[in-house]
Amino acid sequence: MTQAASAPITPPSLIHDEGHGAYKIPALRVLTEITSSLSSEDNLDSLLERFLGTMIKLAGADAGAVRVLAADGEHLRMVGAIGLPPEVVECERYIPLECGVCGGAVREHAVQHGDSHQLRFCSERTSLTYFGERCHRIIAVPLRYQGKILGVYNLFMAGDEEVPEDVALLFHSISEHLGMALENARLTRENLRITLTNERQMLANELHDSLAQTLSFMNMRLSLLRDAMENRDQDKSDKYLNDLGRALDSAYAELRELLAQFRNRMDPRGLLPALWDIVSGFQDRNGINLDLDNRVPDMNLPPEQEVQVYHIVHEALTNAGKHSRAKNAKITIDLVNDQYVFSVEDDGVGIIQPLKSGDGMHLGLNIMRERAQRLGGGITVENRKEGGVRVILTFPAPLRKPNE
Repeated sequence: MTQAASAPITPPSLIHDEGHGAYKIPALRVLTEITSSLSSEDNLDSLLERFLGTMIKLAGADAGAVRVLAADGEHLRMVGAIGLPPEVVECERYIPLECGVCGGAVREHAVQHGDSHQLRFCSERTSLTYFGERCHRIIAVPLRYQGKILGVYNLFMAGDEEVPEDVALLFHSISEHLGMALENARLTRENLRITLTNERQMLANELHDSLAQTLSFMNMRLSLLRDAMENRDQDKSDKYLNDLGRALDSAYAELRELLAQFRNRMDPRGLLPALWDIVSGFQDRNGINLDLDNRVPDMNLPPEQEVQVYHIVHEALTNAGKHSRAKNAKITIDLVNDQYVFSVEDDGVGIIQPLKSGDGMHLGLNIMRERAQRLGGGITVENRKEGGVRVILTFPAPLRKPNE
């Protein structure tokens, strides 16, 4: 999994006014607000547009726009604008990455001030009189993170005054912070794509291992049934017809089992609250008393591992509820020799006969093993001496960083 970007160091503690001597604001307050917004703002476009207003005030600008790198990597897409005429917004929704003052900011990785030549370029490109008549200077502030340009803030000035040096320094820090937000959003999308791809691949594998085999069996029996009917062999016809019926029932049960696995979602609060939720309602649903014994008070699992563990434990409990005829069950969480050990045990009838391909428990066990492999661990299923079944998941504990 890709890792989220961390916050950069922030410079000046106080900035000058906006050029008119009337607007002063502590830079630390601006940067603190940005930093706190990175973890609380769900809509990145809204976050960027909200701080566009701050940028406009700091620079004493009359209007502004914020653009991000488009999916093709060759254009900038406008995601927010304040104070711009509608015709300018419509014309400027997408611009080439190397265009005008924005292109200069991208190439130089630094704040750029558009001169009269660049204003003429904008006017000719758009055929709008706004550039040169109502706007006499354009400032482009690149949004960057670790050497990558991720977007640009444009500030449109009615006058031709330059932005004070201390405001430009603050823009540099704002650029790094909001660039980090853009990079984190990209990493989040990338992680989501990886997760979806892995889940789909696992579903495809399970469909192949279970339903595909059953359908192949049905296809062969259908051919035999056709031959028996043509030969008017009633006994064989009845036999093959019954085989088809049983296979169809099995395929339907397997499909329902798969759908139940992939529809189930973990509580967003985390693994332990999700497991406690299962415990609280398990007896009502299955008639089995379920306990949870957590011997690891400071469990350290990343979210993607929590999801895999949750599904494994949930499947083990599902099997217990369907097959065990138990009165009591227990989840135990332990940490042994830098290995997490999750066990689910019950006091039921145990595994009476070997698991057969095509039954629900075999299918669930295949899914659990697949998830355990993604954790770098394994699954053990065994009969307890006292009676019942014990399912044990073991996998390496993630290494903690020194400051955790």
